Amino acid sequence: MRAGRLTELIRIERATESLNEYGTPSTTWARVAEVRAELVQQSTTEFIRNFGATDEELVIFRARFVEGVSNADRVIWKGEAFNIKQVAPIGRREGLELRCVRTPE
Repeated sequence: MRAGRLTELIRIERATESLNEYGTPSTTWARVAEVRAELVQQSTTEFIRNFGATDEELVIFRARFVEGVSNADRVIWKGEAFNIKQVAPIGRREGLELRCVRTPE
């Protein structure tokens, strides 16, 4: 992994449950790491579903290794939230390849 290719800044967040002032559980996102990453691929695909046509944006990042990243986490890139669909390690704790899909509004 070459440092010159790590041009994008991404933030990895993990969902945490907390209680609000009324005692109701609510989900908040806690920052796990903020790392530089390489944008490998970005594509948009249209799907026809029961409720109509939808667009799905797929983004693949390569970043330095961060311990504990899983599919339950999400990536924030350019102010947009992306669900992590697949985490593939690169080498022996050298890096991660994150396949992400943009979260619908």
